[in-house]
Amino acid sequence: MITEHRSTKRLRLCAAACLPVLVVLAGCGSGSGPARFDLSGTVTYDGKPVPAGYIVFNPDAAAGNSGPGAQADIRDGKYQTLPGQGTIGGPHVASVFGFDGRPYTVGKGPDGNPIANPMGKPLFTAATIKAELPKQAGTYDFLVPKQ
Repeated sequence: MITEHRSTKRLRLCAAACLPVLVVLAGCGSGSGPARFDLSGTVTYDGKPVPAGYIVFNPDAAAGNSGPGAQADIRDGKYQTLPGQGTIGGPHVASVFGFDGRPYTVGKGPDGNPIANPMGKPLFTAATIKAELPKQAGTYDFLVPKQ
């Protein structure tokens, strides 16, 4: 009777368990989907840098653009998409969320511990801005008008 060594069994089980994960990851590589471009720039509100916040980039379907969206955090009036997770370029609708950057307590949780908002209080209602983004790595500045 032929028996397998325990370490061989473990190796086979590990390989069988890891195979589906590797297949999924292979599909998420840089070769799949449209090209994405790193984007950075400044964000100002009423002429001043936005201390904290984020931008959500969505291709403008009404202008014939489609593909994956992107997001970037705003820190001290500047933003930058993560490498490889930028925009696809072309017409986009950007939703800009800006905060004062001073964390504050918004209440208490069920356990009695304080719940904090680390970005601070909103500076403005979410601003929707149409933008023609570059189809290469580049910059785009957002000027949010005073509301």
